[in-house]
This record gives sequence, C-alpha cells and structure tokens, in this order.
Amino acid sequence: MRIIAGRWRGRRIVAPPGHAVRPTADRVREAWMSMVQQELPDALVVDLCAGSGALGLEALSRGASQVDFVEQAPASLRVLQANIATLGAEGQSRIVRSEAVAFARGLAAGAYDIAFADPPYESEVAIQLASQWMDTPFAHLLCIE
Repeated sequence: MRIIAGRWRGRRIVAPPGHAVRPTADRVREAWMSMVQQELPDALVVDLCAGSGALGLEALSRGASQVDFVEQAPASLRVLQANIATLGAEGQSRIVRSEAVAFARGLAAGAYDIAFADPPYESEVAIQLASQWMDTPFAHLLCIE
C-alpha cells in the first residue's frame, strides 16, 4: 500500500495481517482526498476505525496539520504506530486506543475539521457514527465509506 499524493507520495505503508482489517482502497482514498482537498491544508482530522492509518496519513501527506487516529485492535495499533514512524509523522499524530463510536460520543461540536471513518462492513458502526454526528456534529465534514 502506498501514499498516493503529497509530501509522502509513493511511500509505502503496511496493513495489519489477516483479513480483519480491510485497508481503504487506493481509488477510494484518491476520491475522498479529491473531494476534501480544499479543506485539508492545516486541518485537524480524526481517522476513526483507523486500521493502518492510510486515510489519516494521506491527509497529513496532503497538508493536514494534525491527525488523531482512533483504533482499538492491538494488531492494528502496532501497525499504525509503525506506519506513523516510517513517515516521521509522530509530531502530527496522536493515537487514541478506543472504539470509534465511544470516542465520537465524547466529542464536542466542531472538535475536528474533517472526520474519516471506514468501519468494518458487517458492523453498525457507520450508522452509529452518522447518527452521533447528526446529534453532535463533531466535524465540519464527516466522510464514511
């Protein structure tokens, strides 16, 4: 897996082993980033259900100022830490070990500029995050796959 554009364009990152994590496909990341490109410079971003961190790292590569990565799975957390270190993004990254919906429930309106979420398909997390955002819009933009 590679970072598509920005300062880390072409740099490799890895995905957690196994089939539990389904990294966001390059085409989907490219489409999302194209849609939010004007909002990315200096943005405060949260990558919910971060997995490998591909979405948040792509946002940092394209000019976001800070990304909070929210993940609960130990294997994903290890890979996420390694990917952040590989790119030298420690100063612009914060890892939060939490379930995404529980984390979102604790946020105030406008806590982030952009929120990305690519939760497991078989879960209800996407619906729950959208519902939480409708109650308390914790980001200016919420992007859910």
